[in-house]
Parts: sequence; structure tokens; C-alpha cells
Amino acid sequence: MNRVRAILYLLILALTIVSCLSSFGESPAGERLERIQKSTQYKNGAFTNNPVVPSIKDGMFWEMVRRQLFGSEIRVPQGPIPVVSPALKDRHTPEPGLRAIWLGHSGVLLEMDGVRILTDPVFAARVSPVGWAGPERFFPSPVSLQDLPPVDAVVISHDHYDHLDLSTVQFLATRDTVYFVPLGIGAHLEAWGFPAEQIRELDWGDEGSVKNVRFVSTPAVHYSGRGIFTGNETLWTSWSIIGPRHRVFYSGDTGYSEHFAKIGQVHGPFDLTLMKIGAYDHTWDLIHMNPEQAVQAHVDVRGKFLFPVHWATFNLAIHSWDEPIKRTLKAVEKTPATVIAPPPGEEVSIPPTRTPVPWWEQVAVKKE
Repeated sequence: MNRVRAILYLLILALTIVSCLSSFGESPAGERLERIQKSTQYKNGAFTNNPVVPSIKDGMFWEMVRRQLFGSEIRVPQGPIPVVSPALKDRHTPEPGLRAIWLGHSGVLLEMDGVRILTDPVFAARVSPVGWAGPERFFPSPVSLQDLPPVDAVVISHDHYDHLDLSTVQFLATRDTVYFVPLGIGAHLEAWGFPAEQIRELDWGDEGSVKNVRFVSTPAVHYSGRGIFTGNETLWTSWSIIGPRHRVFYSGDTGYSEHFAKIGQVHGPFDLTLMKIGAYDHTWDLIHMNPEQAVQAHVDVRGKFLFPVHWATFNLAIHSWDEPIKRTLKAVEKTPATVIAPPPGEEVSIPPTRTPVPWWEQVAVKKE
């Protein structure tokens, strides 16, 4: 019996290792690596920020660890988050105009000028190399992969687990979806079975198109890596999505810098900005901007409507789960910008026909 149990444990361990190795993806090689080596962002065998910034500020590592372990923040909602189930299954052709549905974290389903787009879609229950551990979603995805209508394009900002989801990639590999990704990420996609001819791998300043919509890779300040020893093998990016009638900017994960103003000058103004407002801390704010900086970034890129993302979905940072939206709304009071923060799954037209209710206020109330 003990031998059977030991064999079972070894089998589980082996399956876990295989699962992890698959989730890690693949390192760039061959012609892909040769192209990477020509990028101005690639130096000494890795992608870098310019100027170089640390992921954690110098001398603050142990303070970050202490606060992560012993902080008193309410990092998980005390009640259920309201989720709307949009009727999308039979909507095969996108309509004209601009609409957005927040699926959680940085995942937004856009319909823009007749093209359907997903930003950093994560449908998995956890963001981790394995399905049984790691940060778990606060709420189920408003739309299942099986109920997704045809998606023309996916944009990926970088390869961290909360932005690049293996299960989503493998599902969309069976469709005609085009993936727009930063340099190097094509190696992950091909290793997971995604057709090479549907991958558009871009350096900053490069662009591709689907139908009449352009996808421009624009700068960000961040880092990358999925494996234990594979840091910064792939690039990170923001996206300027430009149609014949509308423009959308997606920040991706990034620290605040002058790159926003430059993007606004070249590619703005934007009808809608998808701005990362959550998962920040003063110990790592060089690569993860806070809500006040997100509002300033929205102003810098010359955005009109600000659609907050990267919050209220996973426990990833040293702040209360609803703090990002509260700070964002306070910061925006001093600007001409308008914040649109619908509950997950609610479809919003741009410009909106009504103001979404502050749903987080009820969730945050302590249930007796």
C-alpha cells in the first residue's frame, strides 16, 4: 500500500512538473532571437527599460516582504462582486462604433469600427503555472471561452501569468484570431500550438493591422518572465489601437514616465483609454504606476474616457481591493476626464448612454 501511495505521489509530482514546464512557455531562438538582438530595447542578453529601473526600489525588499505578509489591508472582497452575463454567443459580426466589456483584471472585449478585440484575456481561475495554486479570481469570468463570439484580434502587453493565459491561447488557436504580441512572445504561442501565420510579433514603433484597424506597439516601463530563470527574454509594451473612426489606448503594466506624453503627441487623442490602476505599492512604483499616475497618464495621452483595468480581480498587491477605484475617482476630479467603471460583464458604449453605478461600494460593506 505504501508503495502504491509513493508511486501515486511521484506521478502527481511528475504531472505537476510537466504542467509547469508547459506553462513556462519557450525561450526565443533562431531567427526570432536574431530579430530580438537587433532591437534597441535589447542589451546584454535581455530587454531593458531606458533608463534602467529596478523592479523593487533599492533597499526596500524586506519592507515589501514584511508588508506583504503582515499588512492589515482588506485585499479580498467581503461580499460577492456583481457580474453581468452579456448576450454574446450569437453575436457573430461586430457592430460599428465603440463598445467595451470588462471581463476582469486587464481583460476587455472591445468592438471597434467593426473589429472585435481582446486585451490581455485571462479566463483561467488562477494566475499561476499550475491550476491548483496561485492567486484566484474574485469572480468567474462574465463570458466563458465557449461562449466567446468570433474574435478578430488579441493584444498582449507582456508574458506574466495574469496577462498571458495558456488556456485562452490554446482555445483561440482553433479560430482565425490574430495575436499581436511584443518581441519574443511568439515563441510561447508557437510552443502552445498557436499557428505561426496568425502571430504578429512587434517591437516598439512597429504596427500591424486587421481589416481597417491598426495595432501599434508603443513603449511601457515594466519587466517580463514566466519561468524561474527566464527574466526579460521577451519585451513588454502598451498598445495604440487606431481605427478609421475611433482610437483606444491600452497601458499594459507600466510605471509612469514621459512615454505617455510622447504617445499622446504621435497617436492621440484617444476616445478611450484602458488604464492600469491596481497592483501598486511605493516599493515597486517604478514599474507599476498608482491611480494618481494612471489619471495623469490618461491626460498625457490625450484620452477622453478613462476605463480602469487591472484591479478587483486577483489579490496581487499591498492595498485593499477597492482602493484603486476610490483613489482614481478622487484624482480625476481635478481633470476634464470621465471615468467609466462598469461591473464585470456590463457592455458600455462610447460615449456612454448612462453612468455606471458605483457597484464596489456595496461589495465593500461588511456583511453581518
